[in-house]
Amino acid sequence: MAELHDLTALEQARAISAGDLSPVELTEHYLARIERLDDTVGAFLTRTPEIAREQAAAAERTATAARREGRPLPPLHGVPVPVKDLSQVAGVRFTMGSLALDDRVAPVDDHVVTRLRAAGTVLLGKTNTPEFGLPCYTENRLGPPARTPWDLDRSAGGSSGGAGAAVAAGLAPLAHASDGGGSIRIPAAACGLVGLKPSRGRVSSGPVLHDVTGLSTSGPLARTVADAAALLDVLAGPMPGDAFTAPALPPGETFSAQVGRDPGRLRIGVLAGAPVPGAEVHEECRRAVADTAALLSGLGHHVEEVSLPIDASVLEDFTRVWSVIAANRPVPPGREELLMPLTRHLRERGATVSGPEFARSLYALHHLGQTVADTLMPSGGYDLLLSPTVAAPPPKVGELRNDADPQAEFAAIGAYSPFSALYNATGQPAVSLPLHQTPEGLPIGVMLAGRYGEEAGLISVSAQLENARPWAGRRPRMW
Repeated sequence: MAELHDLTALEQARAISAGDLSPVELTEHYLARIERLDDTVGAFLTRTPEIAREQAAAAERTATAARREGRPLPPLHGVPVPVKDLSQVAGVRFTMGSLALDDRVAPVDDHVVTRLRAAGTVLLGKTNTPEFGLPCYTENRLGPPARTPWDLDRSAGGSSGGAGAAVAAGLAPLAHASDGGGSIRIPAAACGLVGLKPSRGRVSSGPVLHDVTGLSTSGPLARTVADAAALLDVLAGPMPGDAFTAPALPPGETFSAQVGRDPGRLRIGVLAGAPVPGAEVHEECRRAVADTAALLSGLGHHVEEVSLPIDASVLEDFTRVWSVIAANRPVPPGREELLMPLTRHLRERGATVSGPEFARSLYALHHLGQTVADTLMPSGGYDLLLSPTVAAPPPKVGELRNDADPQAEFAAIGAYSPFSALYNATGQPAVSLPLHQTPEGLPIGVMLAGRYGEEAGLISVSAQLENARPWAGRRPRMW
């Protein structure tokens, strides 16, 4: 007999709408699993059982009234959705993964949380993240590392590693995540999930922590494309004060409606090499891309190899901007010594960047987006780009961390994730799909990127791939 966590998020929501499942029952199920398994996988930095129970009870009252009155409910009403601890939830501890901020409480909701509340979702807690979301693993000084449930010796990735571990271990049906250099897609690859980074401006980063660089955005981590699309529908939309806004869907359209739609015959470019010079791609990651290219070709798409119109200077520009972001994270006076070595290294580097240098690097990154749009993916060019999500299977916990030499650590991070930050620089939507496994059963993700503002087509072809080679039935032993 299936347990509640075997159901997808949309299946849970439909059962709640029909009166076959109580949000209270569902929430208690997940709270019990978190109590039993969270210390093993390191998914949460802060658990919020009291808030979860209050919200679940309110969702049950709303669902009962809606059935009585014949009103429809929002598509994820009553479904638990944890929030990554780089986003604020008013009245809840907000650490950003840093011991220096271990007792800080958020004064306001971020806009993504406002939208989650309006959708009737239930907050189980704040998920684990590395300090300030800077590296692509999730290890900090606040709690245990986030581990992929597929092999507990290995990392769940980062910086949304806690969100990935929660969904992959069945501690939540889906999760809010964020991505400034691959931080949704890398955990998706490590944990065997769907991770969708929306277009720049699709999801608001306000009202307090606006990312004026345009690199980062919030998005969904889920087990299925349909669940990811449903959560994107909740999160997406412009808000007052946004620095960027993406083109809106046609009136009445949703991202969920793209699931099951025929994407048509697409032109898909397979990236011939990694954007980071010298990065080596593991045999299993290359095999995953080759298998996916063959699958796409078999589905009727035109697939061919393509080279990127970029050079090594882009990496330096991204690093310069990333270090300035690190330098601007707020740290209370006298608490700098509590920061991790990589954080201190990046903050020191960022503090030396002049205003003109920062501006030139931002111009270079935005010029890259224009170059890709004009030369690689104009109308009549490629519709999608295919590559590995990361360059290797999930690393061992601690393998990428190098407290003695943070500069070498940052280089190792770049070598492990040479593909992902490209689409943060260009602003394009990109998704990691769990289409491959190693012979040992480790998940390997493949990444598809679409034209700016065109998540709809990316979702429809992702659903087509999922239908051709389903993955949701694959679950780790601890499930």
